[in-house]
Amino acid sequence: MAWNEPGNNGKNNDPWKQGGRDQGPPDLDEVFRNLGKKLGGVFGGKGGGSGNAGSGGSSILMIVVLIVAIAVWALSGFYTIKDAERGVILRFGQYHEEVGAGIHWKPTFIDTVTPVNTQEVRSLRADGFMLTQDQNLVRVTFEVQYRIFNARQYLFSVVDADSSLREATDAALRFVIGHSIMDDVLTRGREVVRQDTRIELESIIDPYNMGLTLVDVNFRDARPPEEVRDAFDDAIKAQEDQERFVQEATAYAREIEPRARGQVNRVMQEAEAYKQQIVLRAQGEVSRFEQLLPQYLAAPKVTRDRMYLETMEYVYSNTSKILVDVKNSNNLMYLPLDKLINQGAAATQGKAVTPLPARNSQDVSTAPVFPETSRASSPRTGSGR
Repeated sequence: MAWNEPGNNGKNNDPWKQGGRDQGPPDLDEVFRNLGKKLGGVFGGKGGGSGNAGSGGSSILMIVVLIVAIAVWALSGFYTIKDAERGVILRFGQYHEEVGAGIHWKPTFIDTVTPVNTQEVRSLRADGFMLTQDQNLVRVTFEVQYRIFNARQYLFSVVDADSSLREATDAALRFVIGHSIMDDVLTRGREVVRQDTRIELESIIDPYNMGLTLVDVNFRDARPPEEVRDAFDDAIKAQEDQERFVQEATAYAREIEPRARGQVNRVMQEAEAYKQQIVLRAQGEVSRFEQLLPQYLAAPKVTRDRMYLETMEYVYSNTSKILVDVKNSNNLMYLPLDKLINQGAAATQGKAVTPLPARNSQDVSTAPVFPETSRASSPRTGSGR
């Protein structure tokens, strides 16, 4: 059963027919006219005929559009500045202020915001053939690292700060290379060229106040032209060999010189010690003889005998000793005491001992003999030892 058909009780279920009168669906134009009348009464307007109703509807539409436009304009003014950036605000094209990191609002179509990264380290490279002071051509590659420290100066001091820095770098590098010889540029003078280029570049960009600061200046490469590269490579290699040999010789000299000084000091100390030893020994001998003189004057014979015995003890302690039996004329038997002592010492240490060969009378002639009668038969004089 449709919604507009009468039910079983005979009643009409049509919602637009109330009180037996067909009302129909609401007219949107009528709704807007009524709303316009109400708003017109609020804002001081007068309700009138159909003409006033049409103008009231159009004014309401314009107000709605205006409200939406204002909302869109207000929402479009929000913007975000990152942590590493600074926002430069231009109001009607003129510098107004700078803002830091965070969320900000600006009036659209009035203010313009340009974010500038002030923490990023940027780099640019200068490369090209340059003429040295000695009229040689070299290809030099330089790299400059820089950072923005003033956003306003970076944007408005010059037209393009990056391009100006590139041109200033090229000018400074050509000036320094033009006042340097080729050997310094290619080999040992690179550090000097790098430092001079940085000083010259800073002196060029400082008057312009571009808001840039140099972080580092790197000397990347310096090469001669391709036609003469092999010859220059040989020359550079020869210079490197020369420097290496000089450094090796210097290191060798530094190693030998302290050693020689130490040897000289050791020899001098040994000589001084030997000198003191000899002097002290001589002084001791003089003192001993001075002490012996009164004893000799008191008992000359006893003193001579004692001195003789001490001398023989010193002599026999440093020579081989042999006992010979002189009664047997056919076969002389002797005892090599020194070898026997050595064999006994070796036996106590567990070493193998070689037995002594037997000797006859012919072998005795080769050994020194000290007969016991030698002391008795030696003449004694008044000045004997």
